Amino acid sequence: MPVKPAASTTAASAAAGALLAVLLAAGAVNGTAAVAAPNPPPNAGEAAATPPVPINPDSPGLRLTAGATLAPSKVLDIVSVTDESSVAASQPEQRQETSNTTVTYALQAEVLFGKDSARLAPAATGRIRAIAGDINARHVSSPIRVFGFTDDLGSSEHGDVLSKARADAVYNVLATELDALGDASHTFQVRGYGEDYPIADNSTESGRQQNRRVEITFTPPAA
Repeated sequence: MPVKPAASTTAASAAAGALLAVLLAAGAVNGTAAVAAPNPPPNAGEAAATPPVPINPDSPGLRLTAGATLAPSKVLDIVSVTDESSVAASQPEQRQETSNTTVTYALQAEVLFGKDSARLAPAATGRIRAIAGDINARHVSSPIRVFGFTDDLGSSEHGDVLSKARADAVYNVLATELDALGDASHTFQVRGYGEDYPIADNSTESGRQQNRRVEITFTPPAA
């Protein structure tokens, strides 16, 4: 007559099976590495900021009062933000963000395109030409990222298609302008993220207007 296994043995076997299933799913068995997501978020691959400079809290030069302590160190990555708007500061037509590692131009979709359209407006070319001039002047050699975004109105699928079409339209002009400047050696990453990665509250029209945008991001050479 077969011997019935103890409850503890059965539980251990179940746990081992569950662990093996997790390892297989993660690609950790038989030397197979896990595969990275094919569509990483906008910040993926950016260089990490350097760690804060260590500070001795007991240094007499700090002149801390008795019992006082230092707050945790942190790196402030954003160096400057510049808005260009003819409407209001809360609704910038163009925003430039310069950080320790990258420069990002965020162009409001209403300035570039008609409603629910990927056809560039006449005024859009001049803005994109100016960005191409900045890229050329900085002698950028790293890939240039052109990412499109929408608000959360309408279906997610429509937002994905529209944001990619708008990113393609901006990329085509940007590449043409760089070529005209004699700077045609760039590589590009062009993607549409739809309603993902909002920068403002989608519950208000002002916020949705900021989320409808195309971003051009590049990394200037180290000084």
